[in-house]
Parts: sequence; C-alpha cells; structure tokens
Amino acid sequence: MPPAATSSSAYVGRFAPTPSGYLHFGSLIAALASYLDARAAKGRWLLRMEDLDPPREMPGAQFAILQALEAYGFEWDGQMVRQSERLDIYNAAIDQLWRDGHAYACNCSRKQLQPFAGLYPGFCRDAGRDVEDAAIRLRVPDREYSFIDRVQGEFRQHLGREVGDFVIRRRDGLIAYQLAVVLDDAWQGVTDVVRGADLLDSTPRQLYLQQLLGLAQPRYLHVPLIIQPDGHKLGKRYRSPPLQPNEATPLLLRALRALGQPTPDELNDAQPAEVLAWAIRRWDAQRIPRCRTLAESQLR
Repeated sequence: MPPAATSSSAYVGRFAPTPSGYLHFGSLIAALASYLDARAAKGRWLLRMEDLDPPREMPGAQFAILQALEAYGFEWDGQMVRQSERLDIYNAAIDQLWRDGHAYACNCSRKQLQPFAGLYPGFCRDAGRDVEDAAIRLRVPDREYSFIDRVQGEFRQHLGREVGDFVIRRRDGLIAYQLAVVLDDAWQGVTDVVRGADLLDSTPRQLYLQQLLGLAQPRYLHVPLIIQPDGHKLGKRYRSPPLQPNEATPLLLRALRALGQPTPDELNDAQPAEVLAWAIRRWDAQRIPRCRTLAESQLR
C-alpha cells in the first residue's frame, strides 16, 4: 500500500504493534485512537514493528498485522520501521549510559528476585559485576515522576519505591522495550503517544530515560483496556480472536463506540475507509472514557 498523503504538521503519531500474535479488538482500539488523533490534527501517522523478541514472535504475524491494517482502511506515512534493524543504536545508548555511571551489570536470577514481586532490591547495584553473561539495569533516582495524560489525568510514580532499577538489556542480549521505545519515538519525531492504559505505568520510566538521554517528551494519551468476563484484558496471551477482514466495518464502529465516539446507523453499510474518513472529521478525544478499563460486556 502506498503511504497516505497528509498535510505537513507538527503532530507525529505512531502505532507500534508487537508481532507476538495477530491484531485483535484491543489492538484495533489503540490503532484507531492513534490514527484518528493524528489525522484529525492533519498530522503524520507512522507504523513501527516492535520485533525485539524473536523467541516470542509468531511466524507470519508481521505480514498478518500489515494485512489487517490494510483491510481495516489504515494508511501510514513513509516506510514501516522494524526495531530489529536498529540494534546498534540501542546498544550504543546503553554503552553511553554505562560510561556515564547510570547503568550496571546484574546477574540475579529469576528465582532470587521472585520474592520481591517485581521491585528490584538492588543486589547488584554497587557490586561491580562484569558485563558478560549479565543483564544491564538502569539506576533510578529516589524521586517521583509525574505527567498529565490527556485522558487519564495526572499520573504519579516513585521510581525508587515502586519500580526499582529496571532492565534495559536482558541477559540474553535482547533490548528491553523501555529503552527502545524512547529512542525510536525521539528518532521518528513522535510528538503524541496514543496507546493502551496497560502502558500507563511504563511512562515514568520513559520520562526518566528521556531526561538522561536529553530527548524531548511527547504528549501522552492512554485509552482504556477492554476486559474480558474472566477479568483478563483482550490480548494475544489470552487468545483473543484475531481481526477478520469481513468484520472490518462493524468492528471499527464498535471500537469507535468504545472510544466514546457516537456512530450513526448509516455507517453500518459503509466501507472501512469511509468509516475512518467520517470519524476523522468528528474525532473528539475528550469523549474517550476517563477510566483505565472497560468491560467487554459494556460494548455494543
């Protein structure tokens, strides 16, 4: 598909799926919100494949994701970026953080850390471990980070007490999401990050990385997650059904309603591109429900 032609604008948005599975309805809501927010501002909408974890990547998922986006009428600007092609950039940033004393090697095992429920206790912080066969962690400050989300409002998190030093490169050499997303958003000039509320508590870590690396802070908008009857969010891990091309229009309309956007009956027989064009003209982010989750049973 040729990239969409858009007006020049300061707004740059993006959609960044992980190819560990196919797109599902929850993915559609995030893609739709980011797309409409960018296009309503006459901005650019970029596509980035976050393929940093080959063992978890589902064969054929990248192609299936592109097919689904096309079938649902999405058009992106420029060429798709793959994170797997930018490993040298990530490792160079890690080397710099190491030289500046912000990062250190950690050889703690999962078994050692299990009792601490995800809050790293700092065993290796001052141990001077060798970088070989070790994860690389970032030292976090004993301070709180906060930001104003366009939907969720103010969000605060104390990195020292609630997160602890976090991994930026795994022991197996794979780059961690937190570092890669910060570097890529800055490199691509992303001004607005629109994504699911499951990533809300990742944002303070990203703010800290932006500060350390001297990068601009984008605006953030986190849309509610759809929760299934069993309490799990819609997601690849829980085998949520993949998007089907023949369901594009009804699912787009359902996603619009989940985002608080009223839809008229005359759109029921429209093509996906027509639904998106209609929605761009009427997009109102203020209508998005100001909550972190929505029950699937609430959606009609």
